[in-house]
Amino acid sequence: MKNFLLVFCIFNFLAIPVSAIEEVLLDIDDNSFPEAKINKIFEEDDKYTLYEKIQDIKAKEVTDINSSAYLLDGILTKKFESGPVETMHLFGYFRGAVDMDVSENGDSIYDFNAIQAGINGKFRGGKNFYEARFRFDPVEGYSFLQTLPIDIYVANASIPHHTIILGNTRTPTGYEGSRSDSIIPLVARSQISRNFGNTRKVGLKIKGNYDLIDYDIGGYSSEAYFRSFFPGAEFSGWVNLKPLGKTNGKYGKMILGGGITAGQNNTDYFVSGIYAGYEYKKFMANFEWASANGYNGARGISTKHAEGFYSTIGYKITPKLQLLGRYDHYTPDKNYSGDIRREYTAGLNYFIKGQALKLMLNYTFCQNDILEDSHRILLGTQIML
Repeated sequence: MKNFLLVFCIFNFLAIPVSAIEEVLLDIDDNSFPEAKINKIFEEDDKYTLYEKIQDIKAKEVTDINSSAYLLDGILTKKFESGPVETMHLFGYFRGAVDMDVSENGDSIYDFNAIQAGINGKFRGGKNFYEARFRFDPVEGYSFLQTLPIDIYVANASIPHHTIILGNTRTPTGYEGSRSDSIIPLVARSQISRNFGNTRKVGLKIKGNYDLIDYDIGGYSSEAYFRSFFPGAEFSGWVNLKPLGKTNGKYGKMILGGGITAGQNNTDYFVSGIYAGYEYKKFMANFEWASANGYNGARGISTKHAEGFYSTIGYKITPKLQLLGRYDHYTPDKNYSGDIRREYTAGLNYFIKGQALKLMLNYTFCQNDILEDSHRILLGTQIML
């Protein structure tokens, strides 16, 4: 059964003409401190043949679902003995889902959540890094060239516990809204995340990571899709407290976070939010609330005063199978209290090789005050090479 699922996912991936990857070696989107993970990736034994490396991949068990791992990171990484570039890693990531509306008169579509590809690596000396990642799935309302470049940046990790990043990267608007598609628990983001956050902008940020606290603070241009040059400035910052950070996981992992995003792009906007999350062995639970007096997220700019929250619980039935449930509440315009949108989601994740190779099944009931209610089933695949 395992081999069948492995072949099915690889076949599904190879059927797509372009491959891609969502997480970078620096793990810019998941708040990991990069240096140890990067050095481990590049400690690949060159004497192994391609066949032996593939056999190692098939035998490798991946249990960490909070960060990304690549199936072919060693095979697709090139070391240079001289010159300014020390390593170069080719990567690919595919995430897609069959979205079936099982309501009356509903339809089904195949939705590409992510089709991306690029290169990343480190410069000579091991403290400076780079990435050029490109997106090939269409975004409604934007041209292909506007959405083609995603993460284009250089980074420096000379200061202990810190990474300074210059370029086009994901902004920390909300906890889930600032995280990669590849590590969010359900196929679709929460309503506050997909409206207020989940966007990349050009700017300078600094990320810090200590045992008890991590933070992501930066200044950006307020333009998300290269339609104009610096239409305004944006500040975005998020801070997480980790009360159990020095207990080595004995009592689980707890995160208490909060942050704001404020800027100007033809209109002023301000988003604030808080987050609480806890994980212990097989169990996880979280809660996030956000309020926006205008916002500038992945779905565009809005002057509306919107607000929402979600809560998710999850349990790993087996090391590979995770059961999830989420309640999601959203008010798109607080000046019109008659429009409240609620989503009830149940999900299953099957981690064949951690986040690098997994299957996802979600059922969502969308209950709306002024729109038609709907029932949706999403069957997703994620492959990271």
